[in-house]
Formats: sequence, structure tokens, C-alpha cells
Amino acid sequence: MLKARILTVLLLLPLFLAALFFLPKTGWALLVLGVVLIGAREWSKISSFSGFQGWVYVLLTLFIGLALLPESSRSAHFMLYGMAFFFWALLVPLWLRNQWRTRQWLLMALIGWVILIPTWLALVELRILGPSLLLGLLSAVWIADTAAYFSGRKFGRHKLAPAISPGKTWEGVAGAFLGVTLYGLAWGMWDSSSVPFNFGLWQGILLLWLLTLFGILGDLFESWMKRVAGLKDSGRILPGHGGMLDRIDALTAAMPLAAFGLLLIKNYNVLS
Repeated sequence: MLKARILTVLLLLPLFLAALFFLPKTGWALLVLGVVLIGAREWSKISSFSGFQGWVYVLLTLFIGLALLPESSRSAHFMLYGMAFFFWALLVPLWLRNQWRTRQWLLMALIGWVILIPTWLALVELRILGPSLLLGLLSAVWIADTAAYFSGRKFGRHKLAPAISPGKTWEGVAGAFLGVTLYGLAWGMWDSSSVPFNFGLWQGILLLWLLTLFGILGDLFESWMKRVAGLKDSGRILPGHGGMLDRIDALTAAMPLAAFGLLLIKNYNVLS
């Protein structure tokens, strides 16, 4: 399993980096939209939509995405980021604590869009701020996830949410925060120029801590929704990783938060 995960990363990482740094803006937007559409198809299965309903959901997701191209309406983007923030910060913790279950099709469809559409916009707009900045933020989430995995395997004793994701531990959470803190210190020392704002070191690390927290919520929420649906993985498109949602679950919570915060700073001089 671990070998398959590593092989998939080694195969996809060069392609991802080439796309991130060399695709034109429209090409990157369409590539990320393609990833989101795969996620929408997987979400339709988690939602127990029929085959036809699932493809209709994918098509509607495509229309919504194209209607919200980054040049369309900045106010609409802020509204979506704000909606995503309150979903992850308020609703998801309540959802997980109470272990709510629903198969109501409209609610599941709306939840999927709240998860996926702001993620797409965030990945597009953060790249406009700078490919190196986006890579740094993505790396923070991936480093937190990797640190949680290995520290949990090595030191894990106390379960984080056994009814939701039995493999996750509080020691893994501690490892994630430690890993992302060390990463933030290194980023601040060696590549602070990639951040286009006047961030202090600890302001930047605080943002990375928030991304880590939201990433954990994204991971737990997808795990719970899969458990309710009776699924182990959201799909099989990525060998060793499962589905696309299994790979981007943390990003769906963390990236809209990053875009929301950084665009507030850029447009409203929050730090000044």
C-alpha cells in the first residue's frame, strides 16, 4: 500500500509541478476544474445518487464552475469563501460531534458544492497570487498529513475519533502541528519572498496552524461521509490513495480558508 502511494506520487508530482508553473491561467483553471469534476462524480457515489443522477450532478458542477470563473464576480467569490469557512468552522464540528446521517439528495448535493466549488476557485486564485505561494500552501497541508500519518503510526495511543476514523490519533494531530511548524519556520527563513504580503513569521505559522486544523476537519468529514455510505474509498483513480476526494479531502477545507484570508489581506489591508 505504501509503495503504491509513493509510486503514484512520484509519477504525478512532475506533471503537477509542470502544470502549476507553466500552464497558462486558463489551462490551470480547466485542469483544476477537471479534478473537481472527478471529485463531484465521487461525491455523487457517496451521496448514493443513481448513475444518471450522478452524471447530472457532474454536469451541473461543470456549469456552476464555468459560471464562476475568477474574472466573473469577486464579491461572489468572497461569499463562497465565507460560506465555506462557516461550513467547516461551525457546521462540520457539530456534524462530526453528533455523527449526523443524511441521504437527503438536495442537502447532499449542496454540501458537495460547498466543498468542491470554493476549492476550485481557491486553487485558481491562489495561483494568480503566485505559483510558489500556492505550492507552499499545498505543501503545508501535505506535510501536515504526512507527519500525522507517520507520527500516528509510531506513537499513536489515544484515538482522535474512533467512530469516524479509527486510525487517527491525538499523537498524529500533534505530529501534524509539529511538522507544519517546522515547515513554516523553514519557509520563513528561506523562501519568504514567495509570500506577497507583509507577513510576520508567527502570523504565517498561525495561518499554517489554521490550515492544519481545517485539513483535519476535511479529512474527518470525508471519512464520516464515506462510513455512512458504506464505502472504504471515494474511488479508485489513484493507486494507493483511493479516489480523488481521498487525496484532496484536507485541501477542500484548507484551501478556501487560505484564499479567503489572503485575499482579505490583499484587498482590504487587514495587516496594516
